[in-house]
Amino acid sequence: MGFFRKMTEEEHPKPAQELVELRAAVQKAQLPEAVAAIAAKELERLDKTDASVAEYTIGINYLDYLISLPWNRFTEDNLDLKRAERILESQHYGLPHVKERILEFLAVHTLCSVQTSQILVVDDEEIARTNLEYILRKEGHQVTTAANGLEALEKVKAQEFDVVLTDLKMEKMDGIQLLESVKQIAPHTEIVMVTGYATVSSAVDALKKGAAHYLSKPIKLDELRATVREIIDKKRHMQMNRGPVLCFAGPPGTGKTSIGQAIAEALERKFVRLSLAGLRDEAELRGHRRTYVGAMPGRIINELKRLEVKNPVFMLDEIDKIGQDFRGDPASVLLEILDPQQNPNFVDHYVDVPFDLSGVMFITTANVVETLPAPLLDRLEVIYFPGYTEQEKIQISQHFLVPRQLREHALAHLGIEFTDTAVAKVIGGYTREAGLRNLEREIAMVCRKLARICVQSKGTCALSVDEELVEKFLGPRKFTHEVAEVGNQVGVTTGLVWTEFGGEIIFVEATRMRGHKQLILTGSLGTVLQESAQTALSYIRSHAEAFGIDPDFFAESDIHIHLPSGAIPKEGPSAGVTIALALLSLLTGRSARRDVALTGELTLSGRILPVSGIREKVLAAQRAGVKVVVFPKKNQVDIVNLEDQVKAGLEIVLADAIEPLVDLVLLPK
Repeated sequence: MGFFRKMTEEEHPKPAQELVELRAAVQKAQLPEAVAAIAAKELERLDKTDASVAEYTIGINYLDYLISLPWNRFTEDNLDLKRAERILESQHYGLPHVKERILEFLAVHTLCSVQTSQILVVDDEEIARTNLEYILRKEGHQVTTAANGLEALEKVKAQEFDVVLTDLKMEKMDGIQLLESVKQIAPHTEIVMVTGYATVSSAVDALKKGAAHYLSKPIKLDELRATVREIIDKKRHMQMNRGPVLCFAGPPGTGKTSIGQAIAEALERKFVRLSLAGLRDEAELRGHRRTYVGAMPGRIINELKRLEVKNPVFMLDEIDKIGQDFRGDPASVLLEILDPQQNPNFVDHYVDVPFDLSGVMFITTANVVETLPAPLLDRLEVIYFPGYTEQEKIQISQHFLVPRQLREHALAHLGIEFTDTAVAKVIGGYTREAGLRNLEREIAMVCRKLARICVQSKGTCALSVDEELVEKFLGPRKFTHEVAEVGNQVGVTTGLVWTEFGGEIIFVEATRMRGHKQLILTGSLGTVLQESAQTALSYIRSHAEAFGIDPDFFAESDIHIHLPSGAIPKEGPSAGVTIALALLSLLTGRSARRDVALTGELTLSGRILPVSGIREKVLAAQRAGVKVVVFPKKNQVDIVNLEDQVKAGLEIVLADAIEPLVDLVLLPK
């Protein structure tokens, strides 16, 4: 037995040394008090654990991880508004409302960081009041004094204070009574009790009733300064990070992620992007409990550890594509992560200690916010990123996309340039999107072919890329103005819809055959769209005579309504008006104008209700060669807010009922 004990001691000096080093690392890390206590308890448990068991390794890894988290490390914000504006303008063309919102956010942060703290000193001894006022003014605080509780109460009613420093024993109204009254009038004001009669019971009573701190006389100046500074810093921190979480919503390729990077650069914060697309297991965000070997922290805490700061700009990308199954609901975890009231005490299951996420600037992105759970959407301030007009795309291409692709293909020094007409040719003939991704891909394809020409001509290829060269490199055009190039037909109308990829043109086709009062709907239509078709048919049947239609047209007929591109699911109420006019065209025998595009929800009484995605739908109409666009009258405010270049070349008609649209859309027989 003696030999066995000797061998064990020789074999295990390393774990003992490991614990000594770990204990020193814990002390050096300056962990928050609560975290330091848990680390000390874990070290004590490891002291009594055999180094050969799995729990020992789990404990060592846990302490290593706890020490490495950025409990107190953060970067200082650069709040220079002019610099931020320059960065945003230099990296992004257009998006004025997005940039304005970001600059407003920075302005609020700036005001919060520079505002002077307001302190009220209450004491019935003039010398004590004067001394405290002098000390606090030297610290840079704005100080007001009051000789008793009643006077202090009047001043609290008239002005907002960050901190009230009050004596406990006073005539007319003592400190405890003042504390209770102030908490009712101004619940956000912090109160520090000061007394020469300090007892445990009086301190406990004051803290129970809402006092932030308790100081005994004679006051230690360092303790006073530290206490007030800690309270003020905490209030400022909460104030600066209480703002809403921004959600950038819009079609792909409109600059949502790159704007987030620009915000981080403007603030001089570190940036991290986390894609949530397809995320199904909530443990990915919240981590696993330390009950087995291989347990891991969540991705939120892991990224903060990697960045080594607690206040980065954290972009949660594709938040609308989160999955949900038996492993939990990740969207419900986001409620805690993104809620400013909850995230100061975020608990990762692995870390198992509250970690303050309030310093993190969370930005989320989504293509369509309507699919988000209502409680989550309620915590987000949605900023819409609209699609770009052709003129905006030309400017963005010339200022950003073309120079970037020329650099990436080693063509920047060869004097190659793209004409505006060449870029317009790429936009109109080879892309059809709200954003810019496919446009950049096509420009990159042109640059690759240019690179080959330059290599074959041994580097001498100063070219001006024009329309002819674009067609030579990219081949025949992929897209045409289908509306302008297709003739008018009976029973076929043009509609406008809004999808996660931006505005789109749809065609509604209606035909009639002998049958037994059956309405056939095809084209991968969702429930709401099917109901819109049924509503449109019921409206026309109930108003048949007003439109000059045989009231019994449906008696021995079947009607088939089809929306082409049957493989693509379609949903929403905004096709109601388009379907109704397709049916009217079919039943009256009058051809429908293909260059008139309609959108609007139809009711049984014939009223047209407002729809969303107005800008995207107008841009889709421009791309397709539409001449006249019909919107509900209640969308007039959205139309007024559109820029002139968005509406260029379009006649916009507003209607609140279907009757005035009949002669606009349907041609005479």
